[in-house]
Amino acid sequence: MHARLRSLIIGGEIPPDTKINIVALARDLGVSQTPVREALQRLEGDNLITYQPGRGYSTTPLLDLPGLRALFEFRLLVEPWAARAAAVDRLTNPGAALGRQLDDFEGLLARRAKGGPDPDVRDVRDVRQELVAHDAAFHAAVITASGNSVVEQAYGQTHCHLHTFRLYPEEIDTANTVVEHRRISAAIGRCEPGAAEEAMADHLRSSFERFARAFGDPGAASAPEVPPRRFLA
Repeated sequence: MHARLRSLIIGGEIPPDTKINIVALARDLGVSQTPVREALQRLEGDNLITYQPGRGYSTTPLLDLPGLRALFEFRLLVEPWAARAAAVDRLTNPGAALGRQLDDFEGLLARRAKGGPDPDVRDVRDVRQELVAHDAAFHAAVITASGNSVVEQAYGQTHCHLHTFRLYPEEIDTANTVVEHRRISAAIGRCEPGAAEEAMADHLRSSFERFARAFGDPGAASAPEVPPRRFLA
């Protein structure tokens, strides 16, 4: 139920900043109110739902442009560093595992492109969910491979993928994401810290620009810059 409701929220079928009618939602989903309440409580932890005494549960608003920029400024602080750190140690290097993640995701996209029946790919919303899952898993693997538990915890608390993908209720072109992820995983796999850091920073800047287009202002889509290395030492 948690995954089902999360899909409805990310896909925009339950609109942002909307009060949740638990009775009606349970009826529409064909379940009792108990699993719905339990799922809503879990979604609070994802920052997709808020609870206010007397008002009940509501979906959180979409990120605004300053919020999106602040989120990516944080990501540019930690993720290029994490990619660099992940590329240093050959014994713990996640490059091969990242490559397998990409192979699996591209296989799913290929099955969908053929247009045949596929139990794993039912419609656009499912593909978007797979993209969210892949993107989250890929970046989390890089963060974890950095070996810094404080960074990992802080990054996890942003729930950044859930919130950015809510800006696009329609299908997203996945090609750029896959190409950029391949570049990151290849640099990490070759144990090239500088190249891995650069690839991650380039990917995050490109991602920001793609998501910022949701605000309809081309001039607002300029990406944040990576902080100078002297501040990251």
